[in-house]
Amino acid sequence: MPVMCRNVRYNCRVIFLNKKILLIRPKMMLANTGNYRELRWFTPWSRARFVEEYFLPRMIQEVTGQETVLFGDAVLATKDTCLGSEICEELWAPNSPHIEMGLDGVEIFTNSSGSHHVLRKAHTRVNVVNSATAKSGGIYVLANQKGCDGDRLYYDGCAMISMNGDTIAQGSQFSLNDVEVLVATLDLEDVRSYRAEISCRNLEASKVNSYPRIKVNFALSCSDDICVPACEPIQWRYHSPEEEICLGPACWLWDYLRRSNQAGFFLPLSGGIDSSATACIVYSMCRQVCLAVKNGNQDVLADVRRIVNDETYTPVDSQEFCGHIFTTCYMASENSSQDTYNRAKLLAEQIGSYHINLNIDVAVKAIVGIFSMVMGRAPQFRVYGGSSRENLALQNVQARIRMVLAYLFAQLSHWARGMPGGLLVLGSANVDESLHGYLTKYDCSSADINPIGGISKTDLRSFIQYCMENFQLTALRSIISAPPTAELEPLADGQVSQTDEEDMGMTYTELSVYGKLRKMAKAGPYGMFCKLINMWKEICTPREVASKVKHFFRMYSINRHKMTTLTPAYHAENYSPDDNRFDLRPFLYNSTWSWQFRSIDKQVSNLESKEGKPVLEDVD
Repeated sequence: MPVMCRNVRYNCRVIFLNKKILLIRPKMMLANTGNYRELRWFTPWSRARFVEEYFLPRMIQEVTGQETVLFGDAVLATKDTCLGSEICEELWAPNSPHIEMGLDGVEIFTNSSGSHHVLRKAHTRVNVVNSATAKSGGIYVLANQKGCDGDRLYYDGCAMISMNGDTIAQGSQFSLNDVEVLVATLDLEDVRSYRAEISCRNLEASKVNSYPRIKVNFALSCSDDICVPACEPIQWRYHSPEEEICLGPACWLWDYLRRSNQAGFFLPLSGGIDSSATACIVYSMCRQVCLAVKNGNQDVLADVRRIVNDETYTPVDSQEFCGHIFTTCYMASENSSQDTYNRAKLLAEQIGSYHINLNIDVAVKAIVGIFSMVMGRAPQFRVYGGSSRENLALQNVQARIRMVLAYLFAQLSHWARGMPGGLLVLGSANVDESLHGYLTKYDCSSADINPIGGISKTDLRSFIQYCMENFQLTALRSIISAPPTAELEPLADGQVSQTDEEDMGMTYTELSVYGKLRKMAKAGPYGMFCKLINMWKEICTPREVASKVKHFFRMYSINRHKMTTLTPAYHAENYSPDDNRFDLRPFLYNSTWSWQFRSIDKQVSNLESKEGKPVLEDVD
């Protein structure tokens, strides 16, 4: 909780026992990277192993009967052991407090954490906790938050208890339960025996500076517990990335829905992988809600009844519940194919959503007609002789009309059906398209929230395959086999002539690589080129790598402005281009990258001259 001490605001743990506060322990290492800006709100406590007297507010004094308590960096000494506290980020720091605490005889470490979900992150979190007790022994008790943080993050639980490098107890990672209690019975003598055998640890412990100890008249063990069996180590059961996509964003959506007081979701369903993946996540949410109600979760049942406005309703079947809270809509144009129409219709039937089919051609022609009437010229698609600018503008009109219609139907479709409430509009642009800018500003990617905005196309394809196999959604078979397309240009003999990867000039696999190098490896154009000539040396020449890197950075810089209006998306990847909170960068770049591109050209020339190839002046 936030505590003001000497007019300075600290992020603290308040440790209490039987209505008495034992210690207020301020956080010493604040999270200030990526999604976190703790230094905006708090000051780190910098006085290690120091405590002072803190005068409690009068309202707290009336509850505890205490006038002052100790405030600072201390540990608790009970009758049978010694406990220390860490707060979230301190576990991840290179000089974590548990290191010095352990050397000073602290046997149990507790951590109240706010660690958000990222795909494939659970391995790292578990390894960090187990490593904390492997080097120097001890028991580590980690509690982590659960649920949407009111923003783009989802805290995924994963409470755990570790001893001497082994996992003893594992909490659930994704659950609709607000509270989960994890318990284990452990033998403190196992910690003491483990430590006594580590000679280097004992040498360091003999010269460590002592922590202030607060004596607590309490014991965690009793004298007659000899027959109580201790818990044995377990193997952590990790979710696959496909399961994480299935469960994490679904829990986030449910938390958002119940807290926003809306009546459900509205999704423009195109019949492609991205919107289908979004639909599958909503369907997964419905399955989890039904399961929670079946398992007796009364809080979830109360939320369901409030959302559907029926005090007697009990969700039993996920498809039936999906029909109550999920509306999908296929927005056809003259450029849409029969194949995508059929895919969207079949998927909607299989998940149980209330499905709408409509055609936007009348609205598109009206908008373009206004322009033609005012300007005296009619734009044409490229296939009919139009320029690239005309071609792009005609595509954008279709995409933006779909966004307007999505919000109109989200507001009024329940009203038209005689049902109360409005719907949240879901977006379905993936992280790779956002990175490239392969989306129309203020089109269907503009929505209230986006459950797949932090997930790569590659992972989404694997997720679709998972849903097809585990949810028996046979409609996904044709969706996953079809080439990704926006269907915004005229068809050729009734068949799609436009594909996403051809439009972008790069593959989704390449985009994921560019994204990780740009954000996680902090590589600019020249740095990325230097890494890729080795990573791709078996498939590309240096000149080809240079051309690909230049094209990516041109498109990235030209389209970066789109990130300023990007729909709030579930954070699932560490290379997300989210401009609001995670990836704070300029949105106006010099798209020629003249110095960087010249450096690439020079390096290509050097490499080719070493290989005896003719040197060209420029790499395009």
